[in-house]
Amino acid sequence: MKKLLCCGLLALLCTAQADAQQRREWPRKPFNTDTLMVHDPVMAFEDGTYYLYSTGMGIGTATSKDLKTWTVYPEGVLKDQIPAWTQDSVPGFKRHIWAPDLIRWHGQWWMMYSCSTFGKNGSAIGLITNKTLNPASEDYRWEDRGAVVVSKDNRDNWNAIDPNIIIDDEDRPWVVWGSFWDGIQLARLDFTMHLASKPMTIARRHAPGCKDVEPNPTSKYAGTNAIEAPFIMKHGGWYYLFVSWDYCCRGAKSNYRVAVGRSRNVAGPYVDQAGMDMREGGGTLFVEGDHKTFEAMGHCAAYHMNGKDIFICHGYSVPLKGASILVQKEIQWTKDEWPVLSDK
Repeated sequence: MKKLLCCGLLALLCTAQADAQQRREWPRKPFNTDTLMVHDPVMAFEDGTYYLYSTGMGIGTATSKDLKTWTVYPEGVLKDQIPAWTQDSVPGFKRHIWAPDLIRWHGQWWMMYSCSTFGKNGSAIGLITNKTLNPASEDYRWEDRGAVVVSKDNRDNWNAIDPNIIIDDEDRPWVVWGSFWDGIQLARLDFTMHLASKPMTIARRHAPGCKDVEPNPTSKYAGTNAIEAPFIMKHGGWYYLFVSWDYCCRGAKSNYRVAVGRSRNVAGPYVDQAGMDMREGGGTLFVEGDHKTFEAMGHCAAYHMNGKDIFICHGYSVPLKGASILVQKEIQWTKDEWPVLSDK
């Protein structure tokens, strides 16, 4: 009887292992959609295809030929290949990667991504590289390049999330990142895309010492300096710093919005249209929810791509009861070289 029971259990175990193996190896098929549900989107273009990456398990991935119909790939960029150092550096982090960014520089693609847990500043920004974005290419392989920057609870007054890479006029790379605590941080990178200078604050939601602010409804750790998701775009002789104000990730209760400032120097200071320094809470409101189509909009990226200046972000849809979907708009420029969004 024991022998029969053991054989039965062994058979069940083998079947379970076979099923698990089949589930791991069986590819989940991509699907097409005109309404792309995303958080924290960034975009790249290569060989006639637009690639969109976003927060998700292993980094969310979608492609398009026309910026209208998107093919979504459920497996994500890193799949099951998330480096072990990420979990060692960030307690509680698993596979849900936040807010990637990427740029083509010196013959390859460089992608940074965020490892964190909600509301805390024990976080890390990782780096991977690839020769191509096309998974069908023989050269397609993401290589782990380790951590770019790590923040620790009770050590750093900033949060290592939401990276954006910018190359200055002298071909030097910089990274801007951050949220809450002391606001948006900027540092120069070396030619391996790792830190070559100490972080410095370039934008805050409120001036230091300001007490007339909205209480934080999302975290007891992060305080009320509700600014995050920086993105720097070069246009003409200016660097434009886009940031997201207030609170995301609450569906229809979100009040996310985007503000902008500019500087002649990538390191700042960045000022708004009224001349107020963004380190003192300055910023010109760029886009917010209209409470008809979107309750709120934020975490943006901005590009000069294929002859157009493109703005993307995620918006919390009113018709879809607060679901987060991709927003795409064309940027136009005023006579004073300030960005405004087209109605198209």
